[in-house]
Amino acid sequence: MQCACRPRANGPDCLPEYTRFSILGTMLTVSIIIPAWNESERIRDCLLNATRQTVMPHEVLVVDNRSTDNTCGIVEQFIAEHPEAPVKLLHQDDEQGLIPTRNYGLNHATGDVLGRFDADCMIRPDWVEVVSGIFTEDPEAMGATGPVMYYDMPSRHFGLRGDNSLRKRIYRADGGQPLLFGSNMALRASAWHQIADEVCRDKADMMHEDIDISLHLMGKDLKTVYSPRMIAAMSARRMDTSLSSFLNYMRRFKNTFNAHPQHWRKHKPEILFTAMYPAMHLFYPVWQKVLNTADINPAEAAWINEQMELAEAQGKKLYAETPTDEEYDEKHEK
Repeated sequence: MQCACRPRANGPDCLPEYTRFSILGTMLTVSIIIPAWNESERIRDCLLNATRQTVMPHEVLVVDNRSTDNTCGIVEQFIAEHPEAPVKLLHQDDEQGLIPTRNYGLNHATGDVLGRFDADCMIRPDWVEVVSGIFTEDPEAMGATGPVMYYDMPSRHFGLRGDNSLRKRIYRADGGQPLLFGSNMALRASAWHQIADEVCRDKADMMHEDIDISLHLMGKDLKTVYSPRMIAAMSARRMDTSLSSFLNYMRRFKNTFNAHPQHWRKHKPEILFTAMYPAMHLFYPVWQKVLNTADINPAEAAWINEQMELAEAQGKKLYAETPTDEEYDEKHEK
């Protein structure tokens, strides 16, 4: 199962705190790639978050992989209802699986930066702007990742702080290089094209594909960075699986590093996740009943306050730029 790539020669890079990048004219463009297989429950919410951004993405590519539900129909309806949104539906029917579907989307994207997350993820309204800023401000950054908020669990923002603390401290390899997290990650397009033909195909489906990408980047001395401001939200539904399924999923960490023996890690996040599993497994379905009783769509509500603030700001700007009747008459009398 080994997948060879060069060991990283340099030590860990310093963790920068990226600031808001506001020079819109020089920002890099960001494509968003969303692999999808039977995601009819969440794909519309995902697309709404992907297109309700402070900076519109260059494109949003939904890559369908032989869905048997209404995923494609929902995406097509969204495109028809939002012709101004740069959403496109692609089909990868040659092979079933996340990796070939992900690769198809990354290979067909045309932006400077390639953002990638799952179809049940909800990105924060400034995600595109932050991601563009990361790669624009740091020309050496080739991969970027950040924390996630679990939108279908209580105390979401408290959970976000905990996830941020965990990921920036222990989700690392080779002496401190950040590992990319598939639910919230981005690659410089030029970096992806350097590793596209080398990433593991994982036909046996035993590895974490996002960590595999990370290790291939590190193997070419390509820098990965972590930004606390690059925030996405995701479901905690993994905790609702059986114990055997969960443990198999946790073993993917070890399997991925076994396939890359030239890379190493100091911390093992799977130990912490496994310790959290019993309590989370008991609590998750209880909280879902609470949400259902209250008729709350947690994915839709993930960033509702931020979206309302964004809409209000845009409305005030439009109001300020709209001439009064007197100004309009005066302009047209001249």
